[in-house]
Amino acid sequence: MSGQPARRAMSMVELIVVIAVLALLLGLLLPVLSVVSAAGRSAQCASNLRQMAIAAQLYATIFDAWPPAIRYELVDGELQQQAWDWVSNLFGGQLLSPGPLWKFTDNPGHVMQCPVYFGTTNFADPFTGYDYNTTYIGDEETLVLPHASGPVRKGVPPARCRRTSSCAMFGDGGRAGGTHKFMRAPLNSEGQGLDMIYSGGQAFRHFRSTNVAFVDGHTGSVEKPQPGELATGQLLEGSMDYPQNGFLSNDDDAYDPR
Repeated sequence: MSGQPARRAMSMVELIVVIAVLALLLGLLLPVLSVVSAAGRSAQCASNLRQMAIAAQLYATIFDAWPPAIRYELVDGELQQQAWDWVSNLFGGQLLSPGPLWKFTDNPGHVMQCPVYFGTTNFADPFTGYDYNTTYIGDEETLVLPHASGPVRKGVPPARCRRTSSCAMFGDGGRAGGTHKFMRAPLNSEGQGLDMIYSGGQAFRHFRSTNVAFVDGHTGSVEKPQPGELATGQLLEGSMDYPQNGFLSNDDDAYDPR
């Protein structure tokens, strides 16, 4: 005999206790990992928005104008929708070429996709989850069929932008039923109905806050969605899906760079 004591096997009760402790620890760890993962995605989103704002600044340096938000053009008998991120066939839903920001963005397919949003969009091109200040920054052309050449609402030229650190340029877009690509200011309804305005809010999907890239290129987080001064129950519920989505300010203060 070796003289070594025999090893005692774990009893069933002890095994159950060990499993219960491990399950408890796992239950405590998973929420922490989930929060850390969500924080990482939010940080990536903020980085994406900052790169998009810098791309818009580079564009403005060359062309002395901000990238257009959207315009329409008849090319070889085909009506094209030329947005800030993609050029597409309006009726066929086919992507034709990248939009103006792609030339100034590294890995644009990655940068222009919010890492949190993977739902539907109001356009046929890839859902980005991001929107662009169409009311005050990017030029927007009204679609007038069959010629597609309607009035253009001009954005504020770069030289006239004074409030660059407090005016939003890009952000997390959100509306009832999905996302969108055009950030709307709550009071500026020139050429647009309130339903369209309230479909252009921000998504508060990062720990109930929304990421914003400002005209000067820095990014920040806004925690409280605003309903807008012209809010009605139908607009908030049917168009915006408030408070999951909302405006950055009740008036146009967060959107007007002048």
